[in-house]
Amino acid sequence: MAQFIDRRLNGKNKSAVNRQRFLKRHKAQIKESVTDAVSRRSITDTETGEDIAIPSKDIREPSFHQGQGGLKERVHPGNDQFTKGDQIERPKGGQGGGGAGEGDASKDGEGQDEFVFQISKDEYLDILFEDLELPNLEKNQVNKITEWKTHRAGYQTAGMPSNIAIVRSLQQSLARRTAMTAGKKRLINELEDELEAIQNREPAQLIEEKRLKEEIKELRNKIDRVPFIDTFDLRFKNYERRPIPSSQAVMFCLMDVSGSMDQATKDIAKRFYVLLYLFLNRRYENVEVVFIRHHTQAKEVDEHEFFYSQETGGTIVSSALKLMKEIVDDRYPSSEWNIYAAQASDGDNWADDSPRCKELLVNKLLPTCQYYSYIEITRRSHQTLWHEYEKVQNDFANFAMKNIRSTDDIFPVFRELFAKEDV
Repeated sequence: MAQFIDRRLNGKNKSAVNRQRFLKRHKAQIKESVTDAVSRRSITDTETGEDIAIPSKDIREPSFHQGQGGLKERVHPGNDQFTKGDQIERPKGGQGGGGAGEGDASKDGEGQDEFVFQISKDEYLDILFEDLELPNLEKNQVNKITEWKTHRAGYQTAGMPSNIAIVRSLQQSLARRTAMTAGKKRLINELEDELEAIQNREPAQLIEEKRLKEEIKELRNKIDRVPFIDTFDLRFKNYERRPIPSSQAVMFCLMDVSGSMDQATKDIAKRFYVLLYLFLNRRYENVEVVFIRHHTQAKEVDEHEFFYSQETGGTIVSSALKLMKEIVDDRYPSSEWNIYAAQASDGDNWADDSPRCKELLVNKLLPTCQYYSYIEITRRSHQTLWHEYEKVQNDFANFAMKNIRSTDDIFPVFRELFAKEDV
């Protein structure tokens, strides 16, 4: 008897299945807690998870126990205040007497404790972006660019030695040898039975015995000559290339860094773009991000310069729209790419430049964009750029505009802009 002892250490995620079951069961409460957590913590703080609190009444499960049953009458000594059927109020906590805990009891005589546990960074981001998506994402470049992926497609009788299927080849060999030797083995058994019957007779029939032995020997030689494996048995793994749809998308982030944008307004814009950047990296693989900063002049920058550069100046918003159009024409043809844009500004612009922005948006950008969102960050009344863009909103379904007044509005506005169509 062989005895196997498993000395492997227990994995850290040995209860991962139970954890996923728990997260699925209480998904609504966890999602609500994650949404509340966004307003408490910094948008850029995604290195850790989040402590989630769920009321104990929401996770309490039914339990079965044996009831007392029957009708019982009890007499307690020293009772001179109550009679049968009286309802007794719950004693007050703290200094009110009766309760051992601190503080006052709730008005309805009930309270609830919260169950607190921590979700990981990945779980936090998955829940945060679960019901969000890029609107109008189309696979419009499939006719132009075809991607191929290799898939297993059974077995074949010819191929490269590196693709040989050893187990399948041995199975074929066994089947062939069984088919070629089964009849001979059955005949050998019959001849051996006949030989044994002849040898038990008196007198022995020597000639017949010799013939049977020669036939048995010849049959055994034929069985031995059957090869263990033959080229007929070889099977090779078959692979075939299949075309697969490939969705490519590019997101243009256009941020106003002019002098009218104070530090608080710039900080809100950067928080919005950080949230957008996290969303794209978390939910999509083939999305490129183009960062454009602008004041009187627009410039394509990298991620670090986009978020940390201190450059500032006057305001000409059309410079950013022109640069976006040039980049699209040069690198991202609309027949092959899904084009998205998110523009953040305080709306302050030269009076004669705002109509030019509207013209560029209507004639150059919106016809090629899947989705264009404009976010105005201001606590005051709307600026000239907002009023020009308002004329566009009703004519184009792929255009959206929202107003952010404080940091508390960042995530709600983000969810409205990128919510799934069925949500």
